[in-house]
Amino acid sequence: MPAELKGVTHLVIPGGESTAISLLLRSSELLKPVTDFAAGGGALFGTCAGMIILASEIMDGRPDQVALGAIDITVRRNGFGRQVNSFEADLRVDGVAGRPMTVAFIRAPVVTRVGPGVSVLASVTYEFPTGGTQEVPAICRSKNVLVSSFHPEVTGDDRLHKLFLESF
Repeated sequence: MPAELKGVTHLVIPGGESTAISLLLRSSELLKPVTDFAAGGGALFGTCAGMIILASEIMDGRPDQVALGAIDITVRRNGFGRQVNSFEADLRVDGVAGRPMTVAFIRAPVVTRVGPGVSVLASVTYEFPTGGTQEVPAICRSKNVLVSSFHPEVTGDDRLHKLFLESF
């Protein structure tokens, strides 16, 4: 609830279903407090659907869907495809030492535009349904915001969560 954000320094907006999260932000009266939290420099980490919510622009979303604009990126909902198209990939992440991170992309958004001031910490190969491939951002960072298009919690590697806690 809004009162529970008092004193919070770091907030994670998890994966799930971005339109449902949008509805919950409104119905629980958290939309303005979370927007204010972001604008005030509170640390935010958005994974998968959380990335969609924190983006400045959403492609293939609902007209009433929330885009908080906390990070200057454009994302395409379910850009990697449906549930059956889920996959794992090994990513080398700037700021994360050691072996590559194995991560799970589940109905994941695709970053289609990265604005100025946004750093790409890792990319993954995107295979277009019509053929061809392209490297697309999988982890982006800007000021007080970190986002990933995948679910870092699924594979049990907590290094991205540690990066979030140590960076902001």
